Amino acid sequence: MRKENGIIIELSKIVKKYYVGKPNELEILHGIDLQVNKGEFISITGESGSGKSTLMNIIGALDKPDSGGYKLGNIDICNTKEGMLSEIRSRQIGFVFQTYNLVARATARANVELPMLYNKVPKAERRRRAEELLELVGMKDRMSHKPEELSGGQKQRVAIARAMANNPGILLADEPTGALDSASGRNIMDIFHRLNKEHGKTILLITHSTELASETGRVITLCDGRITGIRRSVAAC
Repeated sequence: MRKENGIIIELSKIVKKYYVGKPNELEILHGIDLQVNKGEFISITGESGSGKSTLMNIIGALDKPDSGGYKLGNIDICNTKEGMLSEIRSRQIGFVFQTYNLVARATARANVELPMLYNKVPKAERRRRAEELLELVGMKDRMSHKPEELSGGQKQRVAIARAMANNPGILLADEPTGALDSASGRNIMDIFHRLNKEHGKTILLITHSTELASETGRVITLCDGRITGIRRSVAAC
């Protein structure tokens, strides 16, 4: 993973457009350059429409740029076929969304097991790891509960455990506290800090909260599809 300089994510002159070739063609990202080192905890902030989610989709290999380069470790994402991208997403990147995206009919444990099921992890190992991860996020006593029986904060903790199922090196969190009260949001941030410091996870957090952003090592500010600021926060000192 390019250990000589520690860079795990490298974006170079990333441009993303929609409706390409049509009269309403729209360029969302205008030449983004960004490097993220292994083990960093950074935040991406900006007003609605600044391009945060589009950038996160590219970093998460959910979408490709129209021009520019993206390397994830030694992998050239822009020239990687979809089948391989799916495997990369499954094994190397964990996603946490504001809306949780849990399977309604499944228990907390079954939700955490799901990514491992797709990766053909044996049943006993799936169960063991799911219970271990639910304990890590403080949800082991709720592992038999379905999402409808959980609070918003509890659902998000299950979602974080699920994102960790295949032990990815990178976690991408898109407004993970946006739908939560302040106490639940604090709990989620504490979990992210623990995963970063104790488990070495590289974490990229999209948030509109300047208070939460200030807790991360670096704050990347987007405006109209351009990076307008990169600052090291107090948390990095």
